[in-house]
Amino acid sequence: MWLRNREGSEPVTARSPLRARRILSLIALAFGLVTGVFFIVQAVLTGAQVWRWEAAISAAVVIIAVVDLAVLRRRRSSGPDGSGRQDGPEQ
Repeated sequence: MWLRNREGSEPVTARSPLRARRILSLIALAFGLVTGVFFIVQAVLTGAQVWRWEAAISAAVVIIAVVDLAVLRRRRSSGPDGSGRQDGPEQ
């Protein structure tokens, strides 16, 4: 198997991408909310169907960002081994 003979410092210097994922999800959430409000206002003012579709796409981006943030929060609140405990094994 290709993982057996690993060389290098990957296990020592590996960093979790969760912080970057959280930042990207927050940006997507803010962007989705702002554009969603803009598209809803345009849909109301003009009555054009295209603005409703744009608002729906923005709503989908917001929902995906919120779900991703919830998953990240759950992962962060669980321990490093995923067991839900933050302390070590009981003695």
